[in-house]
Amino acid sequence: MKIKKNDPVLVIAGDDKGKRGKVLKTFPEKGRAIVEGVNFIKRHTKARKQGQKSGILEKEAPISVTNLMVVCAKCDKGVRVGARVMADGRRVRICKSCGEMLDKV
Repeated sequence: MKIKKNDPVLVIAGDDKGKRGKVLKTFPEKGRAIVEGVNFIKRHTKARKQGQKSGILEKEAPISVTNLMVVCAKCDKGVRVGARVMADGRRVRICKSCGEMLDKV
């Protein structure tokens, strides 16, 4: 999976197409990620303890990573991600458009 936590991403398919957000959590085994401000669901909750609120809560649900593209800081658009091995042996992610490194050093 080429998307990591805290990556800026662009939604390229689905109801939230065109929205941008930051990855909050990834689920590599399921191929899904939770993105800030994208794919909201309504959860109907009942108060379980004294003082706890009941009602309808909105929260982000996981979205498939196939519907996401990483946003390059230099290009400022959704880009494909490649990999390059540096001279010291580290493997870093790069933007396929401009060659800029996506991983912070």
